[in-house]
Amino acid sequence: MGHALCVCSRGTVIIDNKRYLFIHKLGEGGFSYVDLVEGLHDGHFYALKRILCHEQQDQEEAQREADMHRLFQHPNILRLMAYCLKERGAKHEAWLLLPFFKRGTLWNEIERLKDQGNFLTEDQILPLLLGICRGLEAIHAKGYAHRDLKPTNILLGDEGQPVLMDLGSMNQACIQVEGSRQALALQDWAAQRCTISYRAPELFSVQSHCVIDERTDVWSLGCVLYAMMFGEGPYDMVFQKGDSVALAVQNELSIPQSPRHSSVLRQLLASMMTVDPQQRPHIPVLLSQLEALQPPTSGQHTTQI
Repeated sequence: MGHALCVCSRGTVIIDNKRYLFIHKLGEGGFSYVDLVEGLHDGHFYALKRILCHEQQDQEEAQREADMHRLFQHPNILRLMAYCLKERGAKHEAWLLLPFFKRGTLWNEIERLKDQGNFLTEDQILPLLLGICRGLEAIHAKGYAHRDLKPTNILLGDEGQPVLMDLGSMNQACIQVEGSRQALALQDWAAQRCTISYRAPELFSVQSHCVIDERTDVWSLGCVLYAMMFGEGPYDMVFQKGDSVALAVQNELSIPQSPRHSSVLRQLLASMMTVDPQQRPHIPVLLSQLEALQPPTSGQHTTQI
């Protein structure tokens, strides 16, 4: 990853006149890198996301991601600590300084349990689902949809509370599609920005005259719930085997029977995985159902896992 940033193995970087010590690489994607850094002014650890910007459009998209973070002050949405654009020769890097979550993602937790032959219990799933729904409720209330909800985009705080991250695919919640050109453009956008095995059916084949709304997130939430219940997303294996996810999502999901899950939880999952988006519930409906299921002593945004 050293080709883009002159941060030597124990070098420092400066953001908003504060110095941060590079510790090690946390991960990388197609055009971005995430490093663990320590603030020399406060001793706290942070995740520094660096997005390579080859064109002006890349800079605008990085700026938009930062702007999306700044819209929210919510315990279930990742907050942005600082943002800046750095010149690297003829190119630029957008830097997003974010809190570091040492527990990693929900997917890390699912995998850890699976390696032990275990799964999240329903008592653990319900508060997690509630926190994710509250984060989505805040996003939808601002007129946006996340569009790339999945277990790897959900961090776990010290108390186990879920925190939504990676807001780079967010766009307006309600999209009025008027014509085949707009439909194809939206379909192509979704193919690039919405993870295939968590993508809602209506985004695979966008109709020429339709409304795409925030309930694409409800479908993705159902896939996340399925992964919490069964250790993998409902279409993960379809994708890994090279079969058509686009075809698979057009059929009603078969939910495996398990004594670990109540009929209420299974019904919640089935409602989220409704193929027809107009029949899929909105987040407030799910929230009211989930809040009724919470034990009276449980914390508002936390669960111990």
